[in-house]
Amino acid sequence: MVARAARATDLADLDGAVSNCFACPRLVSWREEVARTKRAAFREQHYWGRPVPGFGTPDARIGILGLAPAAHGGNRTGRIFTGDRSGDVLFAALHRAGLANQPTSVAADDGLTLRDTRIFAAVRCAPPDNKPTPAERDTCAPWLHREVGLIRPTLRVVVALGAFAWAAWWPVLRDVYGVRPPSPRPAFGHGAHWSGTAAPELLGCYHVSQQNTFTGRLTPLMLDDVFARAKQLAGVD
Repeated sequence: MVARAARATDLADLDGAVSNCFACPRLVSWREEVARTKRAAFREQHYWGRPVPGFGTPDARIGILGLAPAAHGGNRTGRIFTGDRSGDVLFAALHRAGLANQPTSVAADDGLTLRDTRIFAAVRCAPPDNKPTPAERDTCAPWLHREVGLIRPTLRVVVALGAFAWAAWWPVLRDVYGVRPPSPRPAFGHGAHWSGTAAPELLGCYHVSQQNTFTGRLTPLMLDDVFARAKQLAGVD
């Protein structure tokens, strides 16, 4: 898989390779089982049931790093954060920030476009209970590293949604930028900010999960503040 990722010459090539990955047996089994059994509300729909590639512009100045696709969201629609409650919150915030042309993301063909932004995940397959293992994260890392490498010329800021994504970013510094990760690692927190040399700024944000948004741990205003900061750091008007 490392070699397959390295051979990708552009984002379209990488997205096609990601969509045909079978490297993690547990994740392959789960994503295909979900696509076969479906949720009752979506029983008439055809599920994607494969790894989910990144989404956004090839000249992105802002990257959004998530955890993994949702079983009945991205795993169903084929587009990250599309068709689930987390995506409802995220894309509404991106629209308020002027980084998305519409506030909703319901299907891969719904006309959504992003400005100066690309979204990708640390793990590209939907995991059971939304909990990929560290080993699965590490196996999937070459896809993330190559994607960041392809947008490296313009990428200025990465927003890590949750502690899992925050931890997944540090190997990118070494493998893509040739920068030694800080030791000890900076602690994740909402609003946390790490700045190094020759690498993008890193911002921490609580994940847009239902657990966080329904309980008020993450509010729309908190998201707006993070994306306003990201735009400022990236030089996006």
